[in-house]
Amino acid sequence: MHPLICETVTATSMAELLRGRDAVTAADLVELRLDGVADLDVAGALAGRRRPVVVTCRPTWEGGRFDGPEAVRRAILEQAFACGAEYVDIEWRAGFDDLVRAQAGRVVLSAHDFHGVPADLSGQAREMRRTGAGRIKIAVMPARLTDLLPLRAVAAEGPAIVIGMGGTGLPTRLLAAHFGSIWSYAGQGAAPGQVPAVTMAEVFRFPAVTAATAVYGVVGNNVLHSLSPAMHNAAFTADGRDAVYVPFLPADFADFLAFADAFGIAGASVTIPYKLDALAAAQGRVDALTGTVGAANTLRRTAEGWDATNTDVDGFLAPLDVAYPGPLTGARAAVLGAGGSARAVIVGLLTRGATVTVHARRTTQADALAEALRVRSGPWPPPPGSWDLLVNCTPIGSSAAPDASPLPGGPFDGRVVYDLTYRASGAGEAPLLVEARRAGCVTIDGLPMLVAQAERQYAWWTGQAPSRGVMGTAARHRLDAGAARTHG
Repeated sequence: MHPLICETVTATSMAELLRGRDAVTAADLVELRLDGVADLDVAGALAGRRRPVVVTCRPTWEGGRFDGPEAVRRAILEQAFACGAEYVDIEWRAGFDDLVRAQAGRVVLSAHDFHGVPADLSGQAREMRRTGAGRIKIAVMPARLTDLLPLRAVAAEGPAIVIGMGGTGLPTRLLAAHFGSIWSYAGQGAAPGQVPAVTMAEVFRFPAVTAATAVYGVVGNNVLHSLSPAMHNAAFTADGRDAVYVPFLPADFADFLAFADAFGIAGASVTIPYKLDALAAAQGRVDALTGTVGAANTLRRTAEGWDATNTDVDGFLAPLDVAYPGPLTGARAAVLGAGGSARAVIVGLLTRGATVTVHARRTTQADALAEALRVRSGPWPPPPGSWDLLVNCTPIGSSAAPDASPLPGGPFDGRVVYDLTYRASGAGEAPLLVEARRAGCVTIDGLPMLVAQAERQYAWWTGQAPSRGVMGTAARHRLDAGAARTHG
């Protein structure tokens, strides 16, 4: 049976609870959280429902909002059964064993650990099942991706919902079929790491994902709001591929590799700070260009192990080739920043014949990168009249510093300014690009590069280019939707 989506609805009043319940459109079940509802009417909460429900009244000692007597809480749960609730959540630690036995087929027996993972998770699951509950729910707080592996073993032993909370636990919610869960909880943050049901269905392809679906993902320290899942999943959908792409937030790269081996992860996009680790994981199975860059942003599983490549170079060059067609032989390129993205940019520029100078606030970093790639380093900021092409590889101008510019006031006396940062449509351009355009420069932001490198990753994994325009449209839609949620 394919896992279902259960969307959690919380409220402080009955009117709010009913509005939330009836607004659910993308889930199969609705969890009605009665804890916290001041004017609670259990029968009213169930009357007129359009979807099956899981009734929960979570006490404060299990992470909920009900702080009254346990006898009162038990009466609420008994009333939910009497009023015909399809399922009722009962905490394992509540000690309501007689109620669990009496209503076994409709009980979700739950246990939550907000601090870690119990040492004997399988033993706990067996104890919970001895109560006779029809299904159990175990939620834990993982510190590592590999902390999630025991959850799969629990679900293999009987009907269960297994959840890793927080960002590291997100794969359990999105890959419920691979973990063996009978359903996955969605929502607007009622529990750590929850994802809205619409996002699970539309962005992460949840209804199409089975235990046989190939899994890809993005690995890094800041991947939970990445646009990559939207791009790759849209391409998988358009091309009819049985594949899904999700974020992975590991404790370290060894943690990801162990998890990937256990689940047979087919491929991964790799971001900060793991690009050097990704190169090392390939154990020499890299192309010459990636070796020159000295970092990999893409891994692909083979029978012999991981292959690695770097699509950032081609991704960077694709928009530049449109704005600055023809060879760059003799063109003076100033690269701002000396991090991982700057390495790929410099290698790309060198393949086009440009003369490159690296500029960074920390001159020692600029000097080290320049020496490694055999280019020049220069002062910060670049002096007037010293460049034809300026590339911003710093985060200045991104959402982290949206009102700042790495080169405030210019002068912009070159031909092209390329800023690797990007932002939503309604957020306006970065100050660097605004000033450069006013000065007559051709400008490029970072979104076309992001899309282009993702398109090349997709083709490297699948052997086929994605449907034209799909990934760019998905990236822009997701970026703008995220901005609307943030500012709406």
